[in-house]
This record gives sequence, structure tokens and C-alpha cells, in this order.
Amino acid sequence: MTSSTLPSPVKKAWRSSLKAIADLRLAIILLLLIALFSISGTVIEQGQSLSYYQSNYPEDPALFGFLTWKVLLTLGLDHVYRTPWFLSLLVFFGSSLTACTFTRQLPTLKAARTWKFRTQAAQFEKLALSAELDRGSLNSLLPLLEQYNYKVFRQEDALYARKGIIGRIGPIVVHAGILIVLAGGIWGAMTGFFAQEIVPSGETFHVQNIIDAGPWAKGQIPQDWGVKVNRFWIDYTPDGNIDQFYSDLSVVDEQGAELKHQTIAVNTPLRYDGVTFYQTDWGISGVKVQLNNSPVFRLPMAPLPALKGRFWGTWVPTKPDLSEGVSLLARDLQGTLLTYDRQGQLMGAVRTGQGIELPNGITLKVVELIGSTGLQIKADPGVPLVYAGFALLMVGVVMSYWSHSQIWAMQKGDRFYLGGKTNRAQVTFEREVLQILEQVSR
Repeated sequence: MTSSTLPSPVKKAWRSSLKAIADLRLAIILLLLIALFSISGTVIEQGQSLSYYQSNYPEDPALFGFLTWKVLLTLGLDHVYRTPWFLSLLVFFGSSLTACTFTRQLPTLKAARTWKFRTQAAQFEKLALSAELDRGSLNSLLPLLEQYNYKVFRQEDALYARKGIIGRIGPIVVHAGILIVLAGGIWGAMTGFFAQEIVPSGETFHVQNIIDAGPWAKGQIPQDWGVKVNRFWIDYTPDGNIDQFYSDLSVVDEQGAELKHQTIAVNTPLRYDGVTFYQTDWGISGVKVQLNNSPVFRLPMAPLPALKGRFWGTWVPTKPDLSEGVSLLARDLQGTLLTYDRQGQLMGAVRTGQGIELPNGITLKVVELIGSTGLQIKADPGVPLVYAGFALLMVGVVMSYWSHSQIWAMQKGDRFYLGGKTNRAQVTFEREVLQILEQVSR
């Protein structure tokens, strides 16, 4: 059933609803609400653990007197862009734009494309810019209008000309661009995911540590391929500060065959099959050591949060019964480790490839310090739609700057009437019309 076949009361209610939804004030309110909650999603960290929010948004004292971790989680501010109320705002705003397009913009475009002739002198008096001449003809006016790029329509002694119809199409294109951006945002929220992984050098991993994901994101999480961290390393400045850290990655299939190879760094991610891998963090996962002429063995290193700064440590047994040993501490991957005895006394420093003599006559050699890369993994299938929408939006904005100018003329006996109007650039249009009048009157 279409609106034309609806009963009169229903049709009236339908039109009233469309008019209310298409109201500009409602669209502005919705846009401000979307902007406000988008800002909150930028300020409040998204997709963190419960302990993180309990630590940063305690109940006493509450942030701003009311914002606690309970309020934050209840409202869904830890994943704003996937909450039902935020998605509902996007849908409602999109509905308002759609209603405005069909009830205002399309009828305006249709009216602008309709040929309208003025055949009475009184009709010219209603125009903002009009003139009555005792000389002039449509035959002389027509080539002048074409010279100014007007599209001319003539009917006997009446003439209508227009240009800049693209300016009427521009707002429709703007609305279409915004709707595509909204659709991309909704699609990305429903199908995208966000994950984090800490992976030691030399290991292969599959995306498993999902921090946040949309309800339809399962199909985006890679199942038939993984990523191998061939090597992780850090470049340091001469004064010992971190300059940049890198991960040499290979995308591999289930049989281990390489599908793509790339070295990533901060702001240089790896993209494959719609999934993006960002270099965001690093750590020390282990150390390879040798005692005298023993085989080289690998020990894990764990972060030591009790110490000021970033430190990793491990314990190296020096007797088979594990009754004796030393501790190794490292703060970076430059290759220097500090050695401590069981009493916590510093015994000395040792670099990778070198050894240190222990009191029991054993030589402890550090063969290799193994780093681990911190990767942030994202998939957002809505991004292409968002980019396309923004591109269309920019095109529509440029199109909207075109002036839609209209000129009418009528020749009646020895009198010649000419008038016109435009929707923007009024001064430029007036000068143009005056130049046309001057040439016609000659």
C-alpha cells in the first residue's frame, strides 16, 4: 500500500510524521547527541578490562561526582559505538535525513527542473530583480544567455533560462554521503572486532585475545590463517632512548606457507584480508643462557611491576636440585642484564654473548635476549563505506556552492520584460543581469 492509497486520516498522520521527522531542528539535536557521545567514546577508553575501569573510575571519589565504573558499564560507555542506544541514534538521524531528502530536497530539484514561463507583466513585478524595456527582443537575448552558459527554453513570446542546476543536486548528494557514512559506521560496529596480542619472536599465533567485537564479527576473525613473528627488534638513540620498534611478520596458512611478508613499525601496519595489525607495544619474553658447557636452554622472563620503570626478570638455577641460583634483570633489549644473588646483592652486569663468573665456579653465559611484540589487531568492514561516504559528502558540498540562477523574459507588443532570481551570489547575479540588459537594450 502506497501513501496515495492510504485512507485520509492515515495519510494525514503519515504526512505529519514525515514532517516531524524531517524537521531541521530535530536533525540538529540528533547530530549534537551523536557528536557528544562520540566525544565520550574518544575520551573514555574503549574495550578495557573490568579492573581497568574499577581502577580509573572508582566509586569514591566519583569522577565529576557521578561517573563511576558501575555507571560507565551500565550505560555501555566502555563500548559506546556498539550500544543499542547509540546505533538507534544513528538510525533515527538517518531516517530524518531520508525524510528530508524525499519531502524537501527532491521536490525542490523537481521544481527547479520544470520549465516555467511567465506570460504576464505582473509576474515580473514579484521578482527581486526585474526590468521593463521599450526595446529588446527574445531573438537577441537568446544568444546572450547561451554565452553566459544558461540553458534556454522558449515558447512563442516567452523565454525561460536557468543554470547551476547542480547546486540543487548538491544537498541531495550531501545527504546521500552522510547516509553512507552512517551505514558504514553501523556495519563496522556490528561486524568489526578489536584484539591485542603479545607474541615472542619466532612464534606463530592466531587472533584469539578479542577485547571487543560486534555481534556479527565471527566471520571477520581469521580462522584459516595465522601470523608468524619472524623477528622483533628495537632501534635506540645514542642516549639510550627508544627510537622505533619493528616486527618482521609473515602471514601463513594452515600448512605454514607464507601468504604475505612485511616489516611493520609504529604508523606502518600490516593489512591482510580486511584485518590490520598495528605495532603498539613490546616486552621481553625470555632469555637463552648456558652454564659452563651445558646445552643452551631458554627461560621465560616476567614483568616486575613492583619496580619503578619497566623491568623483566627470571631465576637461573645453578644446581640440578634447584637449591642454588641467580636472578637476571633486564629493562630493554640492548643486551645488558643485571645479575643478583639469592640475598638480592648485585653481582654484576653481563651482556648477550658474554659470560659472568659466579661464586660457585660456574660461568653463566647469556646467549640471547628474546623480545616480544605487542600487536593491536583491528577489523572494521565499514571503513570503505565510511571513506566512500565522506568522498561523496565532499563532492556534494562543492556542488552545493553552485548558484542556481533563473531568468525569465517576455516580449509583449513594444514592451520587453526581463527578470531573474538566484539562491546565492546575489551581487554577482545582479551584475550579470545588468550586463545582459545593457547588451539587449543596444
